[in-house]
Amino acid sequence: MGHKKKTSLKATLQSQQARLKNKQKASHAAEAAEVKGKRKGKGKAPPLRPTIPFTPTDKILLIGEGNFSFAHALIVDPPSSLEHLPPSNITATAYDSEQECYDKYPEARSNVNTLRERGAEVLFGVDATRLEKCSALKARRFDRVVWNFPHAGKGITDQDRNILSNQMLILGFLCSVVNYLVEGPVPTPDLPKKRKRPADDDDDEGGVIDDATDEDIGASSPSTVHPTRGKVLITLRNVPPYSVWDVPRLAKTPPKPTSLGNPPNPNYKLLRSFVFHRNMWKGYEHRMTKGERAHGQGTTGEGGEDRTWEFCLKD
Repeated sequence: MGHKKKTSLKATLQSQQARLKNKQKASHAAEAAEVKGKRKGKGKAPPLRPTIPFTPTDKILLIGEGNFSFAHALIVDPPSSLEHLPPSNITATAYDSEQECYDKYPEARSNVNTLRERGAEVLFGVDATRLEKCSALKARRFDRVVWNFPHAGKGITDQDRNILSNQMLILGFLCSVVNYLVEGPVPTPDLPKKRKRPADDDDDEGGVIDDATDEDIGASSPSTVHPTRGKVLITLRNVPPYSVWDVPRLAKTPPKPTSLGNPPNPNYKLLRSFVFHRNMWKGYEHRMTKGERAHGQGTTGEGGEDRTWEFCLKD
């Protein structure tokens, strides 16, 4: 039965991969045509404000921090809108043990020491797909759970198997994180009107937010006058092979369980997506997860943008 389930899920995910690849070809052709049209036009569009997806009152859980440079940037030298974010509101986690982390990323030790001195919580050995195994997180809820550049780190050379491995990682995380999100009504960001997606895109969210090409779809943070349910933020390079993981669809319409004994994967609502500007987070350095590339930035995904997808649980 277990083998049958795995095979069926693999077939479903691979079918989604094929569909996405065809969709991307059409999308790239449309983008090329749009760029060509803009070159013929006159004038330049005004610069757009980078999106800061946090508020000073948020309780934030950071997943898979690697060398902890994002947490360090968030606490030590944040954007001006977050100057009053208490370090005690931040819980930063890593999959590696503390010693493994320092062996992989020598600069992590200094970052961790600073975080602890400032009052942030730092946890090691935290598996994003089994958050319930971390006793320090028991019975806690967060306004934002953030995973920047998730990767299974298994070193699989076959691209299809590598994509499947990372899709399973994302699905496991989206299942595990459910019980750590603040409960409340669905957020209602004040978003500018966007064009709708094509009717064949199977987008049950109205198609107005996740097809934009820059951060204008999320320049303003959702209203915090009334507490809203917690949000999950996943950042990836928006180019193959990462875009083929199809994270928005995995979150919104995950594969159905193939066994009666397995609960269904949770369904999420896509609130928005926006460009992730690394230079907004001073000192942040993306690090690879495994092997010789662990101490460098690697070359996979060059030529594209970093994009953050923001979700909340769907009713």
